[in-house]
Amino acid sequence: MFSRGEIDDVSQKLEAITNESLTWINVQKPTRSIIDKIGQRYSFHELNLADCLSKIQIPKIDKYKDYIFMILHFPTIEKKEKGSTTTLRVNQLAIFAGINVVVTIHGGDLRPVQEMFNLCRQSDMHRKMQMGGSSGYLLHSIIDTLVDDLLHLLMKVAGNLEDIEDAVFDDKITVVKEISVLRRDITTLRRVVIPLKRTVFEMTKDIQKFSDEDLTQYFDDVKDHIDKVVEALDESKETIEIYKDTDFMLSTEKTNKILAILTILFTLSIPITVIGTFYGMNVNLPGGIQTGSWNFFGTYTTLIVVLMISTVSALLMLWYFRRLGWVAFSHWS
Repeated sequence: MFSRGEIDDVSQKLEAITNESLTWINVQKPTRSIIDKIGQRYSFHELNLADCLSKIQIPKIDKYKDYIFMILHFPTIEKKEKGSTTTLRVNQLAIFAGINVVVTIHGGDLRPVQEMFNLCRQSDMHRKMQMGGSSGYLLHSIIDTLVDDLLHLLMKVAGNLEDIEDAVFDDKITVVKEISVLRRDITTLRRVVIPLKRTVFEMTKDIQKFSDEDLTQYFDDVKDHIDKVVEALDESKETIEIYKDTDFMLSTEKTNKILAILTILFTLSIPITVIGTFYGMNVNLPGGIQTGSWNFFGTYTTLIVVLMISTVSALLMLWYFRRLGWVAFSHWS
């Protein structure tokens, strides 16, 4: 474990706690000086140390005689500066697990890890409960805490799915953006959980050598939780795809109804438009000004006749369209 003087010498905060013979070092926002000190203290491979400073590493596990090194990804909720919208962000967690030592290195956004570390530092009871007496047990506690946080995120996704289900069938609400955002979140979670399942499975084959206690049941429980998350995400993916297709079909049907109504109205207005065009020409027509207006219905006889002819023509067209099945009364409802 680092002395207080060594910790104060580095520019970034380096935290360490000890329970019995086990030391947990937690590094937030690592710098080259901190990584070099950790490497010198525990003789970790330089390639693994370099991976801790990279932000684009894929999930993996490297196994050595004295320790194992893992890169894991976990999601966190990030609020945008403008507005109240949130998005999922993938954060990297690097873990060294050796005999009597666990080192966690992350960018400071994995709040479950930091909260767990603070509890262990402040409470002897939590320190004994979470850290146990071996690095294998502590590693289980860290991963189990992060997987539990995954379950909380999954519950939020399920809640959003229920909200979208109610909104999809409401003609007055548009949920295209909400569906797209939820599809993105589900895809992000799947990109995190599927490699996590594979990495944890590989880790359980070798972590036992760093613990005298049988950890099989503990890690089986973690793997069971991960399997449930994967199954729930697969179900959510299928559900959101159904909602997407449903929203598309309903939107298309609504658009078709609108276009059908507008087309019918335009078509029914053709007779009066044609007749009005003729009477707007400078030619002699029955009932026109040049030939003398009709007056058998009064002063507005010509107008009444034009409207009657147009109305009858429109009704005949409507009857014919109805007979062909082009028009249904549901279009007007």
